[in-house]
Amino acid sequence: MAGTSQTTPADRGGSQDDRSDPATEAFVAHRNLLFTVAYEMLGSAADAEDILQETWLRWAGVDLDTVRNQRAYLVRITTRQALVRLRTLSRRKESYVGPWLPEPLLTAPDVAEDVELADSVSMAMLLVLETLAPTERAVFVLREVFALEYGEIADAVGKSPDAVRQIAHRARAHVAARRPRGVVSPAESRDALEAFQRALETGDLQSLLDLLAPDVVLLGDGGGVKQAVLRPIVGADKVGRLLAAGLPRIDGEVSVEPVQMNGCPALIVRLDGEIDDVVAVRMDDGMITGLYIVRNPEKLSRVERETAVSR
Repeated sequence: MAGTSQTTPADRGGSQDDRSDPATEAFVAHRNLLFTVAYEMLGSAADAEDILQETWLRWAGVDLDTVRNQRAYLVRITTRQALVRLRTLSRRKESYVGPWLPEPLLTAPDVAEDVELADSVSMAMLLVLETLAPTERAVFVLREVFALEYGEIADAVGKSPDAVRQIAHRARAHVAARRPRGVVSPAESRDALEAFQRALETGDLQSLLDLLAPDVVLLGDGGGVKQAVLRPIVGADKVGRLLAAGLPRIDGEVSVEPVQMNGCPALIVRLDGEIDDVVAVRMDDGMITGLYIVRNPEKLSRVERETAVSR
């Protein structure tokens, strides 16, 4: 758990000696999956890692002879712990300075090849999931992303299978009404981001306006530590002018690097060699409809080394 100095399979991935132990072997085999479940429920890698520690502590005391499906059992433990943490996070967000954005993750290029996984961990989808109630979020993630059976989900969230079916139906409809409208290929996303990067670096307002949807929304997360917009900026003209005035006016050496963040193309902006912010985008029908700028230093620890996510 957070604050403990003891190293466990939850945070080191398991050594060869660990794998001789059946409980550890099973945990290590499913670790990336469990992290992804927790992260999709919480939007925070740091909290997801804490959940893995708690899951390991509970799993280590389980009699494996009583476990029929180790994957489902581990997911159940993780989900229950994440639900508890999610309610704590909800209270924390109420006092957060400015918009709260999920913690960005640098992901391997092959994540983008799994379209469903990339969509589920994208910044845009995580923000949609933020609009669900905790149990709805858990049910949606476990059913739609990880394809658990209703009975397995019922065990995880403490509801009957029939209740879970109803919750899943509501959550699915809620997400469908808010998720990106048109499917954009990875190549289209990269092309749009390259054009956006050029416009951002040059301050070319017209080029920015050509890329931004009329109803584009820009959100900034400084966490009260770094300067960021405290309210959503809406509309292509307002967003374009804000961005066009941005990088050219910064004192210091600025570099912009295209990366894969949360399974999608994104930008890392460095000032004098130090990471200043991460820019993620949402695209609908070939236009940028969402811009998410994370500047809070506490949320930028996962953008220089890849984090493994899996289904």
